[in-house]
Amino acid sequence: MSPDIIILLENASIFILDHLVLSEVNFQVNKGEFVYLIGKVGSGKTSVIKTLNAEYPLVEGEGYVSDFELHDLKTSQVPYLRRKLGIVFHDFQLLTDRTVADNLTFVLKATGWKNRDEIAQRISQVLERVGLAHKGYKMPNQLSGGEQQRVVIARALLNDPEIILADEPTGNLDPETSDDIMNILMDIRTSGRTVIMATHNYNMLNKYRARTLKCDDGRLTELEQREIDLEALEE
Repeated sequence: MSPDIIILLENASIFILDHLVLSEVNFQVNKGEFVYLIGKVGSGKTSVIKTLNAEYPLVEGEGYVSDFELHDLKTSQVPYLRRKLGIVFHDFQLLTDRTVADNLTFVLKATGWKNRDEIAQRISQVLERVGLAHKGYKMPNQLSGGEQQRVVIARALLNDPEIILADEPTGNLDPETSDDIMNILMDIRTSGRTVIMATHNYNMLNKYRARTLKCDDGRLTELEQREIDLEALEE
């Protein structure tokens, strides 16, 4: 496998339990690439993301994420794979009973950080990166939806991952706030990280153009820009 490739699926079948969602999946993603995953609800885009982070096992075909083989992944390897990944959820999944800083502290301690000063420094760095340098003391319910999503992105960046997997990160946000989040994700990509983003927002695809893969009718295919334009007209 080329050293530039960071994600590769070959002849893969994507399952949810015993239900086949996608078959004959073949694609590769290079380091530093931004890729959209699109498709209707239930078409398989979230299942692809959950396969890449080993939430769903890859039982047919071959898959590689960073230095890990998904098709031959041992349970003991899963935490190490996930340290290479940052996950951005559309529904935030923040702990509502603690501050922003305490949310981030919880993640760092859970992944092996122990030094209090190093934890505080890292939290300061990621909050500054997403434009929330002075919001660490806030509770999640004191933040707007866009600010909460920025916290989620900060959380995803904590362990300096190689890959960001974003599942509908703008799904619950207004257009202006969505633009803010997209600009952050695009900026993260320019720092050399790979970003895979599941979305159904065709306006976003046209405004922030990038390589696009579509889940449809049990298959995953790559779209050209003219096909994206036609899909947008049908929305």
